[in-house]
Amino acid sequence: MNFVDELRWRGMIHDMTPGVEELFTQGIVTAYVGIDPTADSLHIGHLVSVMAMIHMQRCGHRPIILLGGATGMIGDPSGKSQERNLLDEKTLKEYQDGIKRQLGRLVDFESDAPNAAVMVNNYDWMREVTFLDFARNVGKHITVNYMMAKDSVKKRFSGDGEGMSFTEFTYQLLQGYDFLHLFREHGCRLQFGGSDQWGNITTGTELIRRIVGGEAYGLTWPLIKKADGTKFGKTESGNVWLDARYTSPYKFYQFWLNVSDEDARSYVRIFTLLGREEIETLIAEHETAPHERKLQRVLAREITCLVHSQGEYDRAVEASAILFGGATAAALRELDEATLLEIFDGVPQFTVARADIEAGVGFVEFTVEKAAVFPSKGEARKLIAGGGVSLNKEKVEADRTVIAADLIADKYLLVQKGKKNYFLLIAE
Repeated sequence: MNFVDELRWRGMIHDMTPGVEELFTQGIVTAYVGIDPTADSLHIGHLVSVMAMIHMQRCGHRPIILLGGATGMIGDPSGKSQERNLLDEKTLKEYQDGIKRQLGRLVDFESDAPNAAVMVNNYDWMREVTFLDFARNVGKHITVNYMMAKDSVKKRFSGDGEGMSFTEFTYQLLQGYDFLHLFREHGCRLQFGGSDQWGNITTGTELIRRIVGGEAYGLTWPLIKKADGTKFGKTESGNVWLDARYTSPYKFYQFWLNVSDEDARSYVRIFTLLGREEIETLIAEHETAPHERKLQRVLAREITCLVHSQGEYDRAVEASAILFGGATAAALRELDEATLLEIFDGVPQFTVARADIEAGVGFVEFTVEKAAVFPSKGEARKLIAGGGVSLNKEKVEADRTVIAADLIADKYLLVQKGKKNYFLLIAE
């Protein structure tokens, strides 16, 4: 596959410097993308960078992931109106280790292939550079006028923010120095990133040209936004993380399952490894029956399997079926407590006495007097007689007794009234 063509049809090219396409006709290309470690997990805002690395490797080229251990101590001003909090060295190290573990599942670092990925940390070379050395050997090659002309700088002085510290002002030079270092040490001739990185990337290509007379290139992809213009990857509860500790596979799966049709058409190209013909067929099928949400279901499957695993995807589907489909009692009992609470977040909840359950209590009495699931015993019996009431996904009879063995995770009971009305009872 041709890497540039692959990104182009997927809608992943915003701009590139002259000569990029010719570069990819000259053999294995080494390119890098930088990630500032601002947490010990990546979130889905980083996924475009990760997918670009995956595509590059599949096309036979060598990706370098640069973790910004040094630049992360400063903070990139691009796209931001406020200065970012600076992190200490110990925290940065913890963040870097977490990110490296994640990326290792998505990109090949371990094989002996000539295009095996490389991970570097710019703190390893920046910590030895003194301020005087940097000012003399790097700073003198780029004028202040050149740096002030960058959009990321101009916006901070045009009323959109509170100006910019000297620390942040130097960021583009530091990133440019990273490019120069990788050019010298790894033969890296291309840097890519989001469109907000264009100014930083071109500073790097200019630095390489002026200091060593080398030819280097840049490529950017569009910043991903939702069709309604809101920020991609943000939910009411915050970022959608790749680490299951922060965003469960179930919630991760649900995020992609619930995107709009317009977003799904774009995301399925960017965030999956499906081929062009398969995606075009899928979109056409979706258009004939959009209510079936086939596009979203395939998108959610592909990206959940990629980031987590087939097993986690299967469990997420089963968990979804508990709320929206005909899942079994066995599937309900297999859920971990965190996922159970996520699925039924927002449904009415009642705290009930564990002692009542351990002693054995009639279902009708329990769901009327101990937890107000039904307004009266008469209505409870009527709905039960019609087969419309379940306990833990099993139909109940009017003479059913609730006992301790019914508790899920030794704590929860799930009552379902009709098709869509759920109640979570918590024994304490």
